Amino acid sequence: MTNSISAVKPAFDVEEIRAQFPILKELVHGKPLVYFDNAATSQKPRRVIKAESAYYAKINANVHRGVHTLSTLATDAQEAAREIIRAHINAKHVHEVIFTAGTTASMNLAANSLGQLLLKPGDEVLISGMEHHANIVPWQLVCERYGATLKVIPITDTGELDIAAAEQMIDSSADRLKILSLTHVSNTLGTINPVKQLIADAKKRGIVTVLDGAQAVPHMAVDVQDLGCDLYAFSGHKMYAPTGIGVLYGREELLEQMPPWQGGGEMIDQVTFEKTTFAKLPFKFEAGTPHIAGIIGLGEAFRWMQDYDLEAMAAHEHALQEHATKELLAIEGLRIIGTAKEKVGVISFVIDGVHHYDLGTLLDQQGIAVRTGHHCTQPLMDHFGISGTTRASFAPFNTTAEVDAMVAATKKAVKMLR
Repeated sequence: MTNSISAVKPAFDVEEIRAQFPILKELVHGKPLVYFDNAATSQKPRRVIKAESAYYAKINANVHRGVHTLSTLATDAQEAAREIIRAHINAKHVHEVIFTAGTTASMNLAANSLGQLLLKPGDEVLISGMEHHANIVPWQLVCERYGATLKVIPITDTGELDIAAAEQMIDSSADRLKILSLTHVSNTLGTINPVKQLIADAKKRGIVTVLDGAQAVPHMAVDVQDLGCDLYAFSGHKMYAPTGIGVLYGREELLEQMPPWQGGGEMIDQVTFEKTTFAKLPFKFEAGTPHIAGIIGLGEAFRWMQDYDLEAMAAHEHALQEHATKELLAIEGLRIIGTAKEKVGVISFVIDGVHHYDLGTLLDQQGIAVRTGHHCTQPLMDHFGISGTTRASFAPFNTTAEVDAMVAATKKAVKMLR
């Protein structure tokens, strides 16, 4: 990825990484915390926590609102974060980076604005069967509003997109299909989708492409120009940054055409009671006072990631996934949901005769934090004929010893529950 990330990286040292996360020193029910719920919300390194706190302690002023010193400092810090993010995802222009409240807010912005711009009765929007609810419900709402139809790419029993079906759906509906919106990485299965291939197919037919990158940005290098997508959404809280902050990247030419979704302060140029004109990018889509501390924290999280070799981090997470997969499958009656060849560090599993909620509760009693339930992917659960899974999701600060602790705790819980 050709951006501002330095060429020389320190050797990957998991203990050095762990020392930067203060929460890992906490005890849960008297046991050392093992945190395997990173796909829901990752933990934060000390420098991100300090950056957010420093804003409130030393600046705490609004951005783009005044000429006084504190406002200028706040504005400079926010816009520096925007540039860091631009470089990390290799956006062409800094004004293509729009701050939102998170991936859900980004997807709602995309759906509502694109719906108004593109959709009419008889048109189609195409998603997949493994989408998070944030990439289903907004499209359902706009399709109902404009008389469009939501179509769904089927998935295989291994938890991968049926690529042949996807290509056929794109080809056969080229005159009606206006928007293709897919998850880059499945939050439930860990599947890395071949989105670049599908984006290229869609682009040939003038179809607008949107990616939910919430689970991709924390685990791999993302280059939006190389992907070729029109819009790309992600959240801070899944990549070591604060909650309540996210990004929608958009290709400049498309953003210029898209109408604003929310109105208010900052997103305007001129307001009269008869007519309002809108501000230039990115502010056209940033109504109201932003989560300034969150933006600064998000920028610091990207700086933290750029201090390390992303490939080494990914390799470490992959090794944890491989080890966990091998050890978990040795448990009688355990089945992993999602066995794609290309995955990030996410494992969802079910155990015969054991309810995922009960298992999660007993793991918590042993200090191990996992996610249980449908993971905001109910249609995906329906596809596999289950109500939910237990999900372990890894980060660079996790260790093989923690995986072994989870496996041992799972075996102990199974004995108690069967």
